[in-house]
Amino acid sequence: MAVAYTLFVEPEVHAARRLLPGHVRQRIARLIGDFASHPRPSNSQSMEYDEEGLPVGVELRRVRLEQWRIIYAVNDDEHWVWVLAIRRRPPYDYTDLPDLVQRLQ
Repeated sequence: MAVAYTLFVEPEVHAARRLLPGHVRQRIARLIGDFASHPRPSNSQSMEYDEEGLPVGVELRRVRLEQWRIIYAVNDDEHWVWVLAIRRRPPYDYTDLPDLVQRLQ
């Protein structure tokens, strides 16, 4: 039986999702909801993060949906997924990752 993960979503993510086109908004909402049972969908990628500040046992990941990226963190020990941001790429270049990681403290 699969372990259910607790899902945390930053308020900024809800605000950003409301501004997306309708078809993308629905797909992103479904994808985020699915993280509770499948925190690593097949189209997700682990993100390398070499700076200090990432808590032990936390993995940063991203999912691509058209030109949008969902950036989130997974903790398998505590069974949670924390959705940190939705960004458009391009021009998003992940320069705000340290700020996003700070939220995990």
